[in-house]
Amino acid sequence: MFYFLMGLILGGLVGWYFYLSSRREISRLDEEKQILNQERQIVLEFMHDIAEAIGAGVERRELFQRVVHTAILSTGALSACVFEKTDRDELIGVTIEGLFPPQFPLPKDFGAKGTTRTKFIEKVMRSEVIEMGRGIIGSVAESGQGVLIADAKNDPRIIRHEDTALQVRSMIVTPIHIRERNIGVLAVANPVDSRAFNETDYSIVQSLAEQAGLAIHNADLMTLQIEKNKIETDLSLASSIQGMLLPDKFPEQPSLDIDAQYRPAQKVGGDFYDVFRISENKIGLVIADVSGKGIPGSLLMAICQSNLRFLAGQYESPARVMCEMNRVLNRQLHKDLFVTLVYGIVDTSANNLTLSRAGHELPMLYHHEAETGLSNVQRVGSEGMAVGLVPDELFESVIAETTVPFNTGDIFLLFTDGVTESMNQEGIEFSSERLIQLVTENCDRPARDLNNGILEGVLNFTGDHGQIDDITLVTVKHL
Repeated sequence: MFYFLMGLILGGLVGWYFYLSSRREISRLDEEKQILNQERQIVLEFMHDIAEAIGAGVERRELFQRVVHTAILSTGALSACVFEKTDRDELIGVTIEGLFPPQFPLPKDFGAKGTTRTKFIEKVMRSEVIEMGRGIIGSVAESGQGVLIADAKNDPRIIRHEDTALQVRSMIVTPIHIRERNIGVLAVANPVDSRAFNETDYSIVQSLAEQAGLAIHNADLMTLQIEKNKIETDLSLASSIQGMLLPDKFPEQPSLDIDAQYRPAQKVGGDFYDVFRISENKIGLVIADVSGKGIPGSLLMAICQSNLRFLAGQYESPARVMCEMNRVLNRQLHKDLFVTLVYGIVDTSANNLTLSRAGHELPMLYHHEAETGLSNVQRVGSEGMAVGLVPDELFESVIAETTVPFNTGDIFLLFTDGVTESMNQEGIEFSSERLIQLVTENCDRPARDLNNGILEGVLNFTGDHGQIDDITLVTVKHL
């Protein structure tokens, strides 16, 4: 009976022990669960706040400020700071809240600077430049590993300040990453109740730093997308304007068949052409290639076109028009901008063609002898330098003009270097020889079909290499 009672007592004690142990374990798990839920709630609220900030288009520094503020609220810290990494691999304090301890010794008279201590400390923090590996901030940035310093009194990496308000008792420092790239450091100092930071605080700060990196990454992507959309809008507008400037209808002249084709390599190109009536029997032809592509090229194109049309109405000589163009553009253009162009006049009463060339590709003239049935293609040119490239005196001393016969059956072809310099995958250029061959093979076709045949030949030649430069063709057939 005695042993039976003892067994019951011992069994009860063992059961009670296991009951108490399980209760303690359950209590511990509940506590850990509460901590995790608390951390999760802090991070979720922070993510929600940051998402709203990104949607509102706040600046990078404002995002960092929200990170600092959340870190203080969630850990009970007296102060916090984000140090951002510069392009020179240095760290500077960009957002500060509270009296965050400077990372360099302060002058003894820092309190007598004619401003509040907080403002002075903030000014010092923003002016400090921390090298990678220097001090606790620099070492965390260099290693990419965060640290929890529960007791900072004897840590050699911590700066000692005489002012008790700036003495570091406990500190958490963790890197801020965008993917695997370190962009800065988040640091919090001194819990408000004089306790030491613990692992829970450290986990929260780490989570905030991770979310901060993701937020900055998303903000950067959104900024880039906004800028890209703006550029796309500007390019679309510029492309529309450019399309309106380039003529799609040409002066009706019974003895001439005229066509022009323009294929920009980008949305907006740097080539331009123009065909306009000068008098009853004279038609002006222009082709040009401006330095620079995109929007700058399209603006320069518009300037050239408006000036050339005006000058063509003032002077009969193509060379004289070129000289005046150079005078105008030398006053309007930056020194690194210039234009190569050809300006020609077809005179159907005299059956000739007069042109002046300013550093542009030599035009081609296909000539057919009706009596003999023979034909040939010649390069027609004159001396000249690009417009806007040299002073007026030098330009005028070089520029010249040429007059050649332009009879029935002849074809005059103006083009930009995007045609002849188009390359295939082997790096071989299309060349003038291939262009001459295409003109010869398609000479009996209308001007539109001839141009389309040339474009098709160039595209077949380049294949998958693609178009790398603007392509422009102006073809005039004498019927």
